[in-house]
Amino acid sequence: MLNRLIALITITILSPIFLIVALIIFFEDGFPIFFTQKRVGVGYSFFQIYKFRSMKKNTPNVATHLLTNPEQYLLNIGKFIRKTSLDELPNLINIVKGDMVFVGPRPALYNQDDLMALRVAAGVDKLKPGITGWAQINGRDEISIEAKVALEKEYLYKKSLFFDFQIVIKTLTNVLFGKGVTH
Repeated sequence: MLNRLIALITITILSPIFLIVALIIFFEDGFPIFFTQKRVGVGYSFFQIYKFRSMKKNTPNVATHLLTNPEQYLLNIGKFIRKTSLDELPNLINIVKGDMVFVGPRPALYNQDDLMALRVAAGVDKLKPGITGWAQINGRDEISIEAKVALEKEYLYKKSLFFDFQIVIKTLTNVLFGKGVTH
């Protein structure tokens, strides 16, 4: 409940940023403003994640690293909102809905069976997915899925309000310096 309340307050405070990003996307490429995608939640359940759309409407719905030339699909604002993680702001809607929390493993794509098999084996699938997490601040796109799951398992055992607070602070620092973003 605390995550939902904080997310609602954060959406309210950041609403001018939401509006500015939404207008820039709209004027560049029209509707929809949000990109939605099926993601894996607690216990291998599924939900729709919300993000600001950073790519053109005609982009295939696959992970960015699977595109032949991802740059051709990026909106003019796309690279900026990804580097600054502004594309993730609508994840706050997922927190309000109860699909996600602030800190937990990043929600896997619906077709990332290799990642999910490792998470199930490690017991990490029991954690609600988060906007950020221990693996996010320790490598993000730069580490293997095995390393991510090892970090997520470590988080599972260390999980506490204080540890979550440390992860959020480190996330904000990483975002300010664009650390770990490759797509």
